[in-house]
Amino acid sequence: MANTYTQINIHAIFSVKGRENIITQNFRNRLHEYIAGIINNTKNYSLAVNGYKDHIHIFFELNPVNSLSDVIREVKANSSKWINENKFVLGHFNWQGGYGAFSYSRSQRDHVIKYIMEQEKHHAKKPFREEYMELLRKFEIPFEDHYIFEFYD
Repeated sequence: MANTYTQINIHAIFSVKGRENIITQNFRNRLHEYIAGIINNTKNYSLAVNGYKDHIHIFFELNPVNSLSDVIREVKANSSKWINENKFVLGHFNWQGGYGAFSYSRSQRDHVIKYIMEQEKHHAKKPFREEYMELLRKFEIPFEDHYIFEFYD
């Protein structure tokens, strides 16, 4: 009987709707833990979850029975519901539509995990827009400006 063996390492990024800086210190770490749980509960394997005030980075091994878009949809839907139920923000919380996703090899995992876990330090020097555009260029992903996240500088 044949088996399926894979290792699909995905780094995904998504942003708060309107790019508001509302992922505050008082719940940020709990949000990251909650998102890691969602990833694991969808039969994927969370490697790193972190972010900053207006966006989240997730890095995980994608189970080949799942589609990437289904995993991101589950993460965004369940985490926004959790934020709203716990009233961590004033008003109604939503993630912005869309996401960026990038694949990495096993040999790159430690580097990506370190990069994600140092987001606060990283964004003291570089704004999210610059970070995101660099990733799109590095991975040679063609894009149209009007489909990129809303950025407010």
